Parts: sequence; structure tokens; C-alpha cells
Amino acid sequence: MDAKKITAATVRADFNDAVAVAHYARAAHFLGLWESERILIDRFFRNKNAPLIEAGCGAGRATLGLWQLGYANLTAFDFAEELVAQARFLAEGRGATAIRFKVADATALTTCHVIRDTAFSGALFLFNGLMQIPGREQRRAALRELHRVCAPGAPLLFTTHDRDASPTERVLWRLETERWIHAQQDPRLVEFGDRYFEDEAGRTFMHLPDRREILEDLAGTGWTHAFDAMRTEIARESRAVKDFSDECRFWVARKA
Repeated sequence: MDAKKITAATVRADFNDAVAVAHYARAAHFLGLWESERILIDRFFRNKNAPLIEAGCGAGRATLGLWQLGYANLTAFDFAEELVAQARFLAEGRGATAIRFKVADATALTTCHVIRDTAFSGALFLFNGLMQIPGREQRRAALRELHRVCAPGAPLLFTTHDRDASPTERVLWRLETERWIHAQQDPRLVEFGDRYFEDEAGRTFMHLPDRREILEDLAGTGWTHAFDAMRTEIARESRAVKDFSDECRFWVARKA
């Protein structure tokens, strides 16, 4: 096993890999928004003409779903160039050429003038995108950057896993705790809560927090917690959505 620590470069390479690009392009083309996403978007993003930003847009699954719901002022970005290229291609095919797709890093948004110079009325970071940033301080940097480019009162909608969400998860993480205590964890991992695995989507890094961690990170980056709930508490999803994604926790915070 390569013991080199996972970095942002690792994650970018994994998302630019052809297997991952094909996986997320299929989801953008065929799956669209989840029912839970639709419900919360409708609840917290009422103004369809307000400027919205989606971080970690991938191949455009949620962005194109927002467009189809009538949201007309959308900026979306990802740091994986191949995914952004797919998003632009799909948008052009659907006549959604007004969507601004950019290649940008959530931890350093000042490098993109379109994002830097706009005060967004809301932000989204869906499908656990925030949790695919290695290192807690880097995830906090992304939260600070989104806070900086949003207007006062703007909502932020994002998702995470929750390692306390079920008895099975709690047992698995107790075992993982023992591995870390005895230095037997995967040496590529950055911190407790990390996972790195390979499946039909290719290689995936993911940090799985507990609820307290996210509340601390929101408070530490200027966001005010407004709502959180597990996906199954919000909506009953289709089989296609369940096959595509595991259970997750939705979060909404606001810029004070």
C-alpha cells in the first residue's frame, strides 16, 4: 500500500479519472435532484432570480436540476477540470448556456474573479462535497470562503455523512478508534473520520464527521446553524437515488 498521505491533489486526480467522470456524468444526465434536495431548496432558496453559487458541482447534476426548477442566476464550480467540462457539455445540450461553470478551488475562491466579485444570495455544497476536502482546517477554509462571497442572511445548504447515525456505524467507528489508538489505521488517511475506498465511482476520499464537529466548524467560520436532519427524515427517495448514494445528513446554515 502506498502510505503517502491523501492531499487535495489526490482528490482532484481521482475526480478527473475517466471512471469518476463517467459515473458523475451519468448521474447529471439521468438522475437530477433528489427529492430531499428539492424540498430543502424550495424551503430555503425562495428567490429564483437571486444569484446562487454551487460548490463542488461535479458534472452538473444539481446545477442543472436547479436550472430546470427555474433558478436563473447560477454560478457553479469544481476543481476537477474534466467534471466541469462535462457539466458545460450537458448544459449546452439543454440550452442552459447562461449557467456560469468555473474551475475553482473552494478553499481559495479569490482566484476566480467571477466568484470573487459577486455577493451571492445563497450557496450549496451538495453530495458531501465539503467532506471530500482532506483536512479539517481546509474544510474550514472552504466554509470561510463561501461565507466571504455570500451576502448577509444567505443560506448554505450542504450534506455530510454522520458516523453516529446508526448502531452499525457506531460499532464500526469504535473499531476504527482502536485502530487509530494502536496506529493501525490506513496510513494514507489524514485524520480520524477519514475513509478512502474504491467502488463503481472510482477512488473516493471522504471524511465522516459527527454532528458536534460540524456545529463547531460552522460556529468557527461565521455561519449560524439553522437546520439539520437525516435524509430519511426529509423525504422518501427513489431506488435510483438510494443506489447512487448512501444516507446522509442535510445541513442549513446562514451568514449572520
